[in-house]
Amino acid sequence: MPQHETPITKSDYEALASFRAALRRFLRFSEEAARAAGVTPQQHQLLLAVKGQPGRDWASVGDLADALQIHHNAAVGLVSRTEAAGLVARAQSEEDRRQVRVTLTPKGEEMLAHLSQRHLSELQAMGETLTKPFLNGNGQ
Repeated sequence: MPQHETPITKSDYEALASFRAALRRFLRFSEEAARAAGVTPQQHQLLLAVKGQPGRDWASVGDLADALQIHHNAAVGLVSRTEAAGLVARAQSEEDRRQVRVTLTPKGEEMLAHLSQRHLSELQAMGETLTKPFLNGNGQ
């Protein structure tokens, strides 16, 4: 171990293990909540990625591929499936005809609002696990 690194304590390992378990529980919760609402976890992530674009209510397919960490052609397929479900719509950009803008439909907005409320409640319930001292830079 390089000399400039601080040794990891048993308490650090416990906090990391607890945090990792909490992340996995949240991801499982998220996947199950999406399926219970009638969408795939990937479709839920797509809806959130569209709505979560800073300063705008649309996303390009490239934006979505980046946000979801998938290949462009996989993003195109996911957008197509989500569009077929009536949750998003595609339209050519007026400013750049080469760009396709993906927006939420009213059905997509409603679905995302429902799922986001459940997710925010779950995160609030997990609050203590997600605010361990090492995450706040307070040392060991």
